[in-house]
Amino acid sequence: MNIKIVAANIFNIIFIMSISTIFSSGTCSGQDNKKQEATVRPEAVAGTFYPAGRDSLVKAINIYFKAYAGGTSSGEVAAVIVPHAGYVFSGEVAASAFAQISPKQQYERIFLIGPSHHVYMDGASVNSGFDYYATPLGNVPVDTALCRQLIRNHSVFSCNPAAHDKEHCLEVQLPFLQYRLKKMAPIIPIIVATQSSAVIQKVAEALKPYFNAKNLFVISSDFSHYPSYDDAVKVDKLTGESIGSGSLEAFVKALSQNAAKHVPNLATSACGESAIATLLYITAGMNDIQIRHIMYRNSGDSSYGDHQQVVGYHAFAFMRKSADSGEISFSLTEQEKDTLIRIVRSTIQNRLSHSNRPVCDPNKLTEALRMRCGAFVTLNEGGRLRGCIGHFGSDRPLYRVVEDMAEAAAFEDPRFYPMQLDEFEKIEIEISVLSPMKRIHSIEEFTLGKQGIYITKGGHSGTFLPQVAEETNWSKEEFLGHCAHDKAGLSWDGWKDADLYTYEAVVFKEKE
Repeated sequence: MNIKIVAANIFNIIFIMSISTIFSSGTCSGQDNKKQEATVRPEAVAGTFYPAGRDSLVKAINIYFKAYAGGTSSGEVAAVIVPHAGYVFSGEVAASAFAQISPKQQYERIFLIGPSHHVYMDGASVNSGFDYYATPLGNVPVDTALCRQLIRNHSVFSCNPAAHDKEHCLEVQLPFLQYRLKKMAPIIPIIVATQSSAVIQKVAEALKPYFNAKNLFVISSDFSHYPSYDDAVKVDKLTGESIGSGSLEAFVKALSQNAAKHVPNLATSACGESAIATLLYITAGMNDIQIRHIMYRNSGDSSYGDHQQVVGYHAFAFMRKSADSGEISFSLTEQEKDTLIRIVRSTIQNRLSHSNRPVCDPNKLTEALRMRCGAFVTLNEGGRLRGCIGHFGSDRPLYRVVEDMAEAAAFEDPRFYPMQLDEFEKIEIEISVLSPMKRIHSIEEFTLGKQGIYITKGGHSGTFLPQVAEETNWSKEEFLGHCAHDKAGLSWDGWKDADLYTYEAVVFKEKE
């Protein structure tokens, strides 16, 4: 199926900047006049972007959430970045972010922020014209009082009905929220229809007081539009890493770098760049916010898409650290560690014996083993390194990452020949389960021996796991220098003007 046809005629994911006719079904008011009857914004894209029938919609969403039936990693969700394409393309990715939210969580308000596909204006439109948004799962209340207050108090806000009447980017998020939350909070629908950094900053400053534990922010954005599958993966990786850093400067730089590469058919790296920038403005300098990358897919991964021209989809969760611990952490029981060790050994044994036997039953694994995070698998033989490969992303369940990295460490590490059968009983297995990466701006923020380091600069990158410090007895500067030179291919001092990230690891070995 041609993705352009799908985008234009079915899923409307092309970023259109055209002035639309204002519909009489919705009006905006900055006044607090009481209405005689409640007004409801009708469904605009039910039956195209998502199923129009209640039962069929619930069935579809249930499939997307099925992987999270056992729960997700703990933590308080402050914001999510989710795609807004048709569910058959991006539903799985959107669900992965919403699944991070506890169904029992009760928010005071949900701020929905997305880009305009129908109008351009030098500001943002807050939909104060409706009391409810309709979906097949029922009506969602709008906090019209706060909508009007924002318009009244901040000149950057107005209400343009044409920005909302046919807009899909906010509407498609509602069924996910209705399905996930036991109690749906009132929404604040906001369309940011400008690319002016000064205006976006004003939007962020107006909304920042509401970015607290009482409220949830939902940022709606797709990513690369219309490059080939392989190009999309590269472009979206750079954009995604910049968001993961939490730096607005890095995000803007990534967009510029992608544009400068002149990737064939690349129309944009993020259609919701203004909405994302708003969130990054808001969270800048907030030490209690940790960003998790949850999943990446593009339309080429769907049976309805092709690989010639695709649209990319990321899912992120901005987590608020708990006040008592100061960190969002995770741990593994001894039984869970043993299970991961068995997965590594069984995976390698299967490859050596040309067997297709399953190495585990995912349905019987614990919540921790199904959480999405990175991991390294290290193989030693006689006390010497035999292979070590890892994955940083939070796009796959832990058990699957360990399985993949086991095979890669044994057979694909370019420093060693592929493992042979006579070596199998001699290998010693070590696994490092990684926490999400955190951008640092000074080596004073890096704790040698406790944290690993990831260095990236100009397309070069490299990492050292936390345990390398103990094995080498290097100073902090030596640790960074060796990582820059030996791993990232930079000069010894290359780390000084590179982007630095830290992470922690749960490290364990196979029992003798």
